[in-house]
Amino acid sequence: MTVKSSIRPRRSFIFTPGLRPDMYSKALASGADVVCVELEDGIAPKDKAEARRKALALFEAPQVDDGVERIIRINSMRERFGIEDVNAVVASKTPPPALMMPKVRTPDEVVILDQLLTEVGHDTRLHVIIETNEGLEAAFEIAKCSPRIDAMFFGGVDMAAELRCQNNFGSLLYARSRVVHASAAAGLDVLDVPFLDLDDPEGMRVEAEKVRDLGFSGKGSVHPKQITALNEVFTPSEFQIARARRIIAEFEKADTGLVVIDGKLIEKPVLREMHRIVAIADHMQL
Repeated sequence: MTVKSSIRPRRSFIFTPGLRPDMYSKALASGADVVCVELEDGIAPKDKAEARRKALALFEAPQVDDGVERIIRINSMRERFGIEDVNAVVASKTPPPALMMPKVRTPDEVVILDQLLTEVGHDTRLHVIIETNEGLEAAFEIAKCSPRIDAMFFGGVDMAAELRCQNNFGSLLYARSRVVHASAAAGLDVLDVPFLDLDDPEGMRVEAEKVRDLGFSGKGSVHPKQITALNEVFTPSEFQIARARRIIAEFEKADTGLVVIDGKLIEKPVLREMHRIVAIADHMQL
């Protein structure tokens, strides 16, 4: 069984087109915690094979240990292009560290990919996008169906189209909440859809703060100029880090199910989030 990866910052992510390998190094230097090489929506059908070949070639050389998480977004497992993507990854001697699975509807899609990767001995991790009505309904089962899954992503554009609602925070609050709940139940990170209006940086920050308070770990970007603000929003504050370390220390010292800190009763279930904050802070050397 594949062991879960350690906690790491996933405050921001950015896509880079598989057709443009020259843009890969720029994406890695953008400041985003996650860089995803795109084979799906951003690639026309006539270019899928070329993008796949170029994307996989990026991983033939050893990757620098720079703290940036590297992913390839394949096409849906329910489509021919997705099957061809998976066959190419399985056949590769240097597979990418992780794959992003779009439009996941049921757990069996993830289980099948997990089994195929296991058969060939690949340690490739999985990231799952919930962006369909069927996927939203099965989110809890999907989140727990494979130990390879590290994070879930909320695909707001496709989800709004599926639900026939406006693509805004209020209209998608229920859907976002379901994805957060499913991710939390499985101990996964959860990342939000990119904010599409490049001319509204304040609107992006407000939406990022809203989804952070809802439980999201990070949010996508469509341009490098959005990344600094996203990283700021999703980085634990000095106060949060100090408080988390204090709570952990108090519980270790008390060896009980609850402690009182600054006159407030704190119960043991909060420890998981405290350990997550500290792990992220340690990873970032904060």
